[in-house]
Amino acid sequence: MSHIALYRAWRPQTFQDMVGQRHIIQTLQNAIRENRVSHAYLFNGPRGTGKTTAAKVLAKAVNCERGPAEEPCNECDACRGITAGHIMDVVEIDAASNRGIDEIRDIRDKVRYAPSEVRYKVYIIDEVHMLTSEAFNALLKTLEEPPGHVIFILATTEPHKLPATIISRCQRFDFRQVSLEEQSERLFEICREEGIEAEEDAIAYIARLSEGGMRDAISLLEQVAAFGGSRITLDGAVDVTGGMAADQFYALAEAIRDRNVAAIMPLVEGLTQAGKSADKCMENLIFYFRDLLVLKLAPQGAVTERVVDAGRFREMAAAFSSERLFRMIDTLNGYQSDMKHASQPQTLFEVALMKICTIGNEGGTASTGGGAATASPPAASAEVQRLRQQVEVLERKLEQLIQSGTAVGAGAGAAADSGAVRQAANQSRRGGFGGSGGAVSRSTVKLDPFVAVAGSPGTGQARLKWSEVLQRVKEAKITVHAWLVDGEPVAATDGTILIAFKNTMHRETTERPAHREIIERVMQDVFGNPVKLATCMLKEWQNAASRSGEQQGETLELQPDAIDTGEEQRPQWVEEAVKLFGEDLVVIKEDN
Repeated sequence: MSHIALYRAWRPQTFQDMVGQRHIIQTLQNAIRENRVSHAYLFNGPRGTGKTTAAKVLAKAVNCERGPAEEPCNECDACRGITAGHIMDVVEIDAASNRGIDEIRDIRDKVRYAPSEVRYKVYIIDEVHMLTSEAFNALLKTLEEPPGHVIFILATTEPHKLPATIISRCQRFDFRQVSLEEQSERLFEICREEGIEAEEDAIAYIARLSEGGMRDAISLLEQVAAFGGSRITLDGAVDVTGGMAADQFYALAEAIRDRNVAAIMPLVEGLTQAGKSADKCMENLIFYFRDLLVLKLAPQGAVTERVVDAGRFREMAAAFSSERLFRMIDTLNGYQSDMKHASQPQTLFEVALMKICTIGNEGGTASTGGGAATASPPAASAEVQRLRQQVEVLERKLEQLIQSGTAVGAGAGAAADSGAVRQAANQSRRGGFGGSGGAVSRSTVKLDPFVAVAGSPGTGQARLKWSEVLQRVKEAKITVHAWLVDGEPVAATDGTILIAFKNTMHRETTERPAHREIIERVMQDVFGNPVKLATCMLKEWQNAASRSGEQQGETLELQPDAIDTGEEQRPQWVEEAVKLFGEDLVVIKEDN
């Protein structure tokens, strides 16, 4: 048989042929045997796990001329007709192409008629989550009061997109990913039947690459078999699928271990010339370091399926500390997210590799060279930690003094001490995060202009649209959203929005140039004009607002001409003053 038709030839025709879904198969067979077949089923799970195949086998089982039977005979006219797609009473619909209300109305009009060729009318709606809301409403009526001769089978990879009213009227079956052992066993069975000689490592590699989808595994086997002819090797499978061989992983990991940037660049160039995409190399490298981390933290029996040479793999794992592996994986993951929108993914991949070369075993940066590196000594790290703790204690004492009012009246000496403590804190943070490159200069903002417009319509508009700003920042970069969500807009003036933060670290991280650029770009899109970002601490804002309130409260006196105190009514202009300045700042005096 030609290898071109491998998947079609090995597509399951009975429940027994299906791989990895025994819990679902047993439930369906019991329902058929006891004549308790439901009028509607929902099959959901990852792609290639057998949802549509199980639906067709179920349609054959309930309509088999020798049944209803737990297994279709695949010999009668009904079974052969359903397999070939000739039976008009068994309809398979692709909801991605037929997602409108007209198609569902057509089904609703036809279900009332009895089947003409088989026992049950079966409607298989694939990718049902693609239906429109109107189509779901039309389908709901049919599912509520279905005729006894109709069975609906809904298949989807995204059940969370279905309305709860649809799900509640179906029997739901969750298809799981097929295990590597079951996939490998089926692939070996196919190879034996087709006369293909396959290496065990090659079959294991194909099974891992399919990510639990049996259909994808057979398609990959077909592709590799077309390349290798009657023999499938690991090298051939890696070349055809665009993956990285174990030796390439080891060479890259060795260069990263030694922080040898000069050796990394030729390796990346070689991967590019071999046709390896940068995003796929990044994905494979993350998996490789993940396996190193698993082996390091759980050395007893923790060798993963991706490991080919266990001895060399353990030797490589011993060369990295757990902390360094954690930081490397986190760094690569961040660059992988940025790579999806990058115009030069290979350059970003090279930068990511150079970045992880600078990560030391204790989480700091290390110098790079031709194969040697010097990490920061543990004593220095301990000293930095001790100084940081001292600064934190001083900061807490300073805040307590400010709150109690002692620091306010302490004169210039206290102010000098306060400035010294703040300067020491900033220096400690800069030292703790890897030098001046990680430092954030906190901007100084004059709050008086913002206090004056705190109740203006522009400030109100900024507050109304702030939730939209947060949502768009989250879509742009979720880490920036995590810091920005701590702040709240308190005033807006002259194309600038002032955000008050409760936490100092959140404010400083938001002030970073890269983060500020993302936030200001989003605000420009939301408000329709260029908007600058200004930040302050919430306590500073509250103090400035209270000082302004005291000054205005001393001078603002409104003399109403006519106030009906008995009925507690106030003139319109008094109401406008209250709206503008607030109840606390408006003083109404009786004119005797």
